[in-house]
Amino acid sequence: MPMSTPTIHKGLAGVVVDTTAISKVVQETNSLTYRGYPVQDLAARCSFEEVAYLLWHGELPNDSQLEMFTERERSYRRADRSLLSLLNRIPDNCHPMDVVRTAISFLGAEDPEEDNAAQNLDKSLRMMAVLPTIVAADMRRRRGFDQIPPDVHLGYSENFLNMCFGEVPDPVIVRAFEKSMVLYAEHGFNASTFAARVVTSTRSDIYSAVTAAIGALKGSLHGGANEAVMHDLIEIDRPERAREWLETKLANNEKIMGFGHRVYKHGDSRVPTMKAALADVASATTTSDGGRWLAISDELEQLMVAATGIKPNLDFPTGPAYHLMGFAIESFTPIFVMSRITGWTAHIIEQEGANALIRPLSDYSGPVQRTLSA
Repeated sequence: MPMSTPTIHKGLAGVVVDTTAISKVVQETNSLTYRGYPVQDLAARCSFEEVAYLLWHGELPNDSQLEMFTERERSYRRADRSLLSLLNRIPDNCHPMDVVRTAISFLGAEDPEEDNAAQNLDKSLRMMAVLPTIVAADMRRRRGFDQIPPDVHLGYSENFLNMCFGEVPDPVIVRAFEKSMVLYAEHGFNASTFAARVVTSTRSDIYSAVTAAIGALKGSLHGGANEAVMHDLIEIDRPERAREWLETKLANNEKIMGFGHRVYKHGDSRVPTMKAALADVASATTTSDGGRWLAISDELEQLMVAATGIKPNLDFPTGPAYHLMGFAIESFTPIFVMSRITGWTAHIIEQEGANALIRPLSDYSGPVQRTLSA
């Protein structure tokens, strides 16, 4: 009896491979939820530190828990001399994601402790705390500026922005940045999170799993999409050029970055919050560029939805928002790492708690078995 042909799910589309208690897209309300809380509510009312605690511990912290958590996070912010020396030796013409990936790998090489649940929570907090120092130091060295050390008296977002720009910007900018961090923190079994869980399933260490996740996030179809969005907006240059640009792209069957998402049926639930944050940033910046990028992105969104029915995802408003904040385009994805480290490590810890080696099958399509000629 001939064997039936297996059903191939390219990209694992629609395949449910495990359970998770960390996040869910609730289709009935079109809301991404973290531990049951809609992300738009968390972005409106919570700090990034509170959301990190929620992802790792399952509940939002009370005042004393938050105080203890933030105190520990601030104590871990400094990068030691050996790490800073390594960063300075990395070529400054490589992508900043290469720097972040190398730094996390180095942290793993320096950490002799074996993994367990309690230690991995502490290692997660250490990575969350030191990543802004790494990203900011690399950003400044590329511009020929000295590193600004972390300030333990500032909140997470304020500290990072101060390390990047030498001052804490307008509170509107700080809050918009913090909202982006909350929105990017977690998103189910996306490509980078799944990569981290695959590595964890082999009983490898947390740093190896995070390094694998960073490698996945670097790709333009995943974390690099917010960079691609800004490059596209710069290429369009003016709102009146958006129609011709889009029509040419669609005629050539080219992917329009920042649009569409596999898990949303009615548009990315994070977009309204980030679009409002982008508008706030545009109003708070002193240059005229804010209105320009808003106008281009609004025009492109309307044209894209009218032509294809495909709506924007979170990367679409985040790209111009980060650009207006003053970040170099190639730094957008490392900032994504700073946020998603919380979701990745929550999944790593969850995977370890009920582990099974992730090892899918494939359907062979090569030559039939054959023999070597004499």
